[in-house]
Amino acid sequence: MSVQTEEEPNALPSDDLLAQLDAMEGGQIDPDFMMQLYEQSLQDLAEGEVVNGSVLEVRENDVLIDIGYKSEGLVDIHEFRDPIGEVMVAAGDLVEVLLVRREDQQGNVIVSKDKAEKMKVWGKIEEAYRDETTIKGIVTDRVKGGLSVDIGVRAFLPGSQVDLRPVRNLEAMRGEEIECRVIKVNKRRANVVVSRKAVLEEARAEEKKGTLGKLIAGNVLSGVVKNITDYGCFTDLGGIDGLLHITDMSWGRIAHPSEMFKIGDEIDVVILNYDAERERVSLGCKQLTQDPWIGVTEKYPVGSRLQGKVVSLTDYGAFVELEEGVEGLVHISEMTWKKRIKHPSKLVQIADPVDIVILDVDEDNRRISLGMKQTEPNPWRVIADRYHEGQVITGRVRNLTDFGAFVEIEDGIDGLIHISDMSWTKRVEHPSEVLQKGQEVEVAVLNVDVERQRLSLGLKQLRPNVWDQFVEQHQVGQQISGQVTKLTNFGAFVELQEGLEGLLHVSEIADRHVKDPADELKVGDTVDVRILKIETDARKIALSLREGGEDEQQRNHEPVAAPEPASRYAKDGTMTLGDMVGNIFGTKSDDAPETDEEPQDESDDDEE
Repeated sequence: MSVQTEEEPNALPSDDLLAQLDAMEGGQIDPDFMMQLYEQSLQDLAEGEVVNGSVLEVRENDVLIDIGYKSEGLVDIHEFRDPIGEVMVAAGDLVEVLLVRREDQQGNVIVSKDKAEKMKVWGKIEEAYRDETTIKGIVTDRVKGGLSVDIGVRAFLPGSQVDLRPVRNLEAMRGEEIECRVIKVNKRRANVVVSRKAVLEEARAEEKKGTLGKLIAGNVLSGVVKNITDYGCFTDLGGIDGLLHITDMSWGRIAHPSEMFKIGDEIDVVILNYDAERERVSLGCKQLTQDPWIGVTEKYPVGSRLQGKVVSLTDYGAFVELEEGVEGLVHISEMTWKKRIKHPSKLVQIADPVDIVILDVDEDNRRISLGMKQTEPNPWRVIADRYHEGQVITGRVRNLTDFGAFVEIEDGIDGLIHISDMSWTKRVEHPSEVLQKGQEVEVAVLNVDVERQRLSLGLKQLRPNVWDQFVEQHQVGQQISGQVTKLTNFGAFVELQEGLEGLLHVSEIADRHVKDPADELKVGDTVDVRILKIETDARKIALSLREGGEDEQQRNHEPVAAPEPASRYAKDGTMTLGDMVGNIFGTKSDDAPETDEEPQDESDDDEE
C-alpha cells in the first residue's frame, strides 16, 4: 500500500495524456480519451489509501472534499471539530484523508480524516519499534497495572516500566508528557506497549560514565534527592545514586531526614566512600562544615553556667543542646535538689530553654555532663543549718513503705522515720500500725546527711525509753504483777506494763513438770511473777512463777523439768527478738532449729 504525501501527487500524467489535454484546450474532445482518463482515476485510488484533497464545502453534517476522483469525498463534520465543538476547517484547506469506500449505496465516495491521521501514526509507531527510537506521549489515565499513554493511539505503560524505581503514586503522573520506547506493537489488535524505564536507563547509563570518574573520597558533588527513608536520603549524582545517611546530615540531632530535605532538592554532598564492586556510594553533608566538638573543652569549661534547649527526653534524663551539634545530658539525679522524680517530663519538655551548669566534659567520647539543680542553692545545706539533732519539728506523712514513713517537713524535703524508730517497746510490723498517709505528726530530728541528702527522724525519741525506766525501777528477784497476753508451747508472755512484756518459760510456771502452759494458765490471767533476768540491750525479761526457783530445787535435790527438746530458747527463760517474732506469728518450737545459741537481733537499717 502506497502512502501519498503533500510532496507526492496522486499520479503523474503520461506524455500521451498531456497531448490529449492540449487538444481539449483547442476545442477537440475525444470521448475515448475521457473514458480512458476516468478509468485511470479509478485505478489510481484504492480503498485504505491516504490521499491529498481540497475542501470544497463545509456543510451542516459533513465536509465535501475533492480528492481527484470521479466524485467528491464526504467526511463526517465531527472529524473536524475541536474539543469544544468548533469546526476547524474551511473551504480551500488542503487535508489528508483515507479513502474508506470508493462508492456507497448513494454513489458517494467515503473518506476519513481521523483514519488518515491514525494511518500515519501507526506508521511512525512501527518505525519507532523497528528502529528502537523514542516516541513522545501524554499520560492520560491510571489503569489497572499501569498507565494509559496517548502517542497518537492509546498505548499501555506497565507500572514496572514507569521509572527506574517503583512509583507509589502513579495517579500523580496524569497529564505529564513523557518520552518512551515501543516494546510491543500489534496493529491488527491495536495493541501498543511502551516503556519509559528503558529510556531512563539508557540516559542514566550515558550519564553514569561521566560520574564514575568523580567518585573519589573527599570530592564535593551536586545531586538531587530522589527518595527519602527513615535512615537517610538517596541522592542522584548523575547516573548513580548515593546514600546520605541520617547520621551524616547534620552535626546536630534530627529525628527524620524529612526535617532537612524533600524529594527534588538539589544539594551539595561530599563523597565519603565508594565501593566500586557493589556500586555503593556513601555521602555526607555535615562534613562540609567544621566539627563543633573540636575545642569543646575550651568553649565549655567545667563549672560554667549557660542556657540550652531540651532536645530529647529519656527515662534517665534530658539531652540539652548547647549549640548545633553539641549536646549534653542532664541526668535525672541532677535535675532538682528537692524532689525525687520518676521521669524528666515532670520538670521539662522538649524545646524548653533551661539553665544548666557544666559538670564534666569528655571531648574524646563526645560526652558532656550537665546539671540543672546546681543553678540553685543546695537546700540540704540550709536544712543542716536549720535543724539540729534532738529538735522536735512537725511534718506531714507523705508516703508509707515497708521499712518506714516519709515525712515532708518542707516543700520537696522529706525525712524518714525508720520502722525501728517508731516505738520503744512494740514491734511494729508495718508503719500503717502507727501512722496514716497525710497525717500531721511531731517527730524528732535524729540526723541530717547533706551529702546523701537524707534526713533521719524518730517518733519514739519523743518519749522516754521505757526500758531505761524499767531497769531503774526494777531489779532481779523482785516480785511484779502482770497479765498473760499469749500462750505458746514453750511458755507464756506476760505484759508487765503497757508495751513491755516478759517471758514466763514453761520450766518456770510451776515447781513440778508442766507439759503444756495452757494446762496452768489462760490468756487474761493476772499473775504475780518474779524477775529472773533483765537484758536491756536485747530487751529481754525472764520471769518465774516457781516459789523457790531453781536454787530451791537444787537445795531440795528435786529434779528440774527439762524444756521441750525442740526449744531454741535459753534455759534461763529469757527470750530473744527472734523468739518474739515466733510468738507474734505463732511459730512453734517444733519448727525452730535446735541450737544452744541465741539468735542475733537483726534490724533493717536501710532507709529507702
